[in-house]
Amino acid sequence: MRMRKKPNLIPRMEACDAVWVREPDTMRGKWRSLMPNARELRVEVGCGKGKFTVETAAAEPDVLVIALEFCSDAMVVGMEKAVAMGLKNVFFAAADVARIAELFAPDEADLLYINFCDPWPRKKNAKRRLTYHTFLEQYKTILKPGSQIHFKTDNAPLFAWSLEEFAQYGYDVRNVNDDLHANGPVGIMTGYEEKFYEMGTPIHRCEIHL
Repeated sequence: MRMRKKPNLIPRMEACDAVWVREPDTMRGKWRSLMPNARELRVEVGCGKGKFTVETAAAEPDVLVIALEFCSDAMVVGMEKAVAMGLKNVFFAAADVARIAELFAPDEADLLYINFCDPWPRKKNAKRRLTYHTFLEQYKTILKPGSQIHFKTDNAPLFAWSLEEFAQYGYDVRNVNDDLHANGPVGIMTGYEEKFYEMGTPIHRCEIHL
């Protein structure tokens, strides 16, 4: 379902100026200046309404979280949550993940989250999946050696396809789980994930170690 356009979007975003990176292109190699004492710099691609984003930042206040989201109408909800919670370690940028290597310098990030991305089920659209090899190449560039990618999805075909893509690209895939919440809630969940958990939908998760 497409996010409904918000007529008051710009005023709402401007009210969240403290957590809004308006020109992410200027931050390449400088993201840590937003929080120089951060233990880690983590990037979430496609943060949606930001539930996972802000709860992760709140749980680990010594970690700098950068959330990328192409849809500002969704992202503003997360921005408002961050401001309401008084968070100082999370920032949002309206950006296309396809340009992530232009936004972050080599070895700049410590961890990358891919949560419930669009599965793009048609074969002709495979290159748009955030686990397609051209994206993986960019992720590997911006992540430090020894860092990780955490991937979660409710889409079994996408998960199986992604595991093959990871293997073909030479990624070290660990902790593969086809039913993350089989024995109860695990970790911080996205808004989508909470709904899937309530419905009993299996959540697939894995870690990629670089």
